[in-house]
Amino acid sequence: MEPHTLLGIIAVFACIASIALLIQAGFLIGIYKTTRGLEDDVRNVLPKVESLLETSRTAVEDGRRQMAEITAKTGDILETTRKQLARVDEVLEDAAARARIQLDRAEMVLDDTMNRAQETVALVHGGIMKPLREIQGVAAGIRTAFQFLMRGGRPNPSQATADEEMFI
Repeated sequence: MEPHTLLGIIAVFACIASIALLIQAGFLIGIYKTTRGLEDDVRNVLPKVESLLETSRTAVEDGRRQMAEITAKTGDILETTRKQLARVDEVLEDAAARARIQLDRAEMVLDDTMNRAQETVALVHGGIMKPLREIQGVAAGIRTAFQFLMRGGRPNPSQATADEEMFI
C-alpha cells in the first residue's frame, strides 16, 4: 500500500475516533447534568424522608409501648380470671358437698318418717284392731247366746246340721 493512502486511512480513522470521543464527551456532560438534577431532587426530598423516618420511629416506639401495656394488662386479666375460676370451682365444690349432705339428711328424715309410720300402723293394728276384733268376737258370742236362749226348745234338725256345717 502506498504511504499516501495509508495516511488517508489513518486520518479518516482518527476523525472517526475524534467524533466518537466528542459524542462520548456529550454523553458524559448529559450524565453530569442529570446527576446534578437528581442530586438536587434528592436534597429536596431528603428532609421529607428524614421526617418520615422520625415519625416512623416514634410510631414504632409508641406501638411497642402500647403492646407492652396491652401484654401486661392481658397478663393481669388472665391471672384475675384464673383466680376467679379457682374461686368458682371452690364454690361449686362446696355447693355440691352441701347438697350431698342435705340429700343425706333428707333421706334420713324420710327413713325416720317411714319407720315411725310403720310403727304407728303396727300400734294401730295391735292396740286398736285387736281389741276391736276381740270385742266383735265377744259380741258375736253374746248375740249367739241370746239367739240360743230366745229360741227356746230344741233346734230343728236342719238348723242343727247348718250349725254343725259351719264349724266343719
